Amino acid sequence: MDGAVGFSFDVGTRLGTASRPPSADSPAASTGTKGPRGGRTGTIHTPHGEIRTPAFIPVGTKATVKGVLPETLAATGAQAVLGNAYHLYLQPGPEIVDEAGGIARFMNWPGPTVTDSGGYQVLSLGAGFGKVLAMDTTGLEDDDVIAAGHERLAEVDEDGVTFRSFRDGSEHRFTPEVSMRIQHQLGADIIFAFDECTTLLNTRDYQVASVERTHRWARRCLDEHDRLTAERAGKPYQALYGVVQGAQYEDLRRETARGLVELDSERGGFDGYGIGGALEKARLGEIVRWVCEELPEDRPRHMLGISEPDDLVACVAAGADTFDCV
Repeated sequence: MDGAVGFSFDVGTRLGTASRPPSADSPAASTGTKGPRGGRTGTIHTPHGEIRTPAFIPVGTKATVKGVLPETLAATGAQAVLGNAYHLYLQPGPEIVDEAGGIARFMNWPGPTVTDSGGYQVLSLGAGFGKVLAMDTTGLEDDDVIAAGHERLAEVDEDGVTFRSFRDGSEHRFTPEVSMRIQHQLGADIIFAFDECTTLLNTRDYQVASVERTHRWARRCLDEHDRLTAERAGKPYQALYGVVQGAQYEDLRRETARGLVELDSERGGFDGYGIGGALEKARLGEIVRWVCEELPEDRPRHMLGISEPDDLVACVAAGADTFDCV
């Protein structure tokens, strides 16, 4: 985050208090958590304009929101657009977007832009999440959500993910470094660290291993982001968000958030934070509150893949700032 010229976040008005303070036996009660702070307004300043929060960010998967012209989208009040690194990598390719002047110019969008890391698509399409990241798993079995091995198009290892394109079956490799390079070429104002996305039906042991791996990937993303920022010094600054995983487990969510904050304090790393992965709908506000209690007040918090009106209300009340979904 050092030298992040053109990106900042101003906290505005308080919108109320999150549900309840942590109980005496909660992990938050004995670890110095900042405590519940509730919803807020704010302003994210980027090189291409402001995002006044809370804000929903429409998704233009391949640098276009389907069926809507950019000027029409702006007229609806949309302040930013999110593109997807996975799909733009496969077509038309990040080099073409870079040569066009970045994703905003490529799609003729006048305001701020965001790209996700591609991790969700690599794993949801590649691992065959049959119900995607079902927020309600009532009546679902593992086989409903996680494809059998022979049906998977992606395999995760310590270094990254090997996957086959859903378009033509060709094999590709995403690592934290590759994701950072792609997103720097796409040139969005806000980019995300590469993370592993799990489901509510993964075992706890797997969730633990996954969040530990995602933390190691976050450090690698910071290293590559710093290198590319220096290498592309003539380009507008791109803000990097770390991603908090941990599924439905309070201790994992809090530990993951604290770990990212520690990385941030060590080196001034993350400009904001994303809250991703599997989220139980019935406990959505509670899960978001756990995370927001651990994150610094002066950084924006983005909910990845959340868009239902009742979910937005719950997340804003718990402290989230921005949202996206197709």
